Amino acid sequence: MNRFALVLKSLFLSLVLSASAFAAGAVNINTADAPALAAGLTGVGPAKAQAIVEYRQANGPFKSADQLAAVKGIGLATVEKNRDRIELGGTPRTK
Repeated sequence: MNRFALVLKSLFLSLVLSASAFAAGAVNINTADAPALAAGLTGVGPAKAQAIVEYRQANGPFKSADQLAAVKGIGLATVEKNRDRIELGGTPRTK
């Protein structure tokens, strides 16, 4: 493979990966269920997402993105990585 083709392939791959990051969109941490939180927030898997839901149920809606760091397993670094994805407002829907 020549150098030009390699550069094009690399450029295409980086565009695809960055597009998927933007496609994720924002996640409302006050209304999203655990699967939506895990899918929408970087560094948050199913267990941490469930911890977010449980914290919200015990303590009420989040008033700021920084308050998310009070959830066990979520630190300020995780909040900073996701700051542009975190939405606030609303109250969780009950089933």
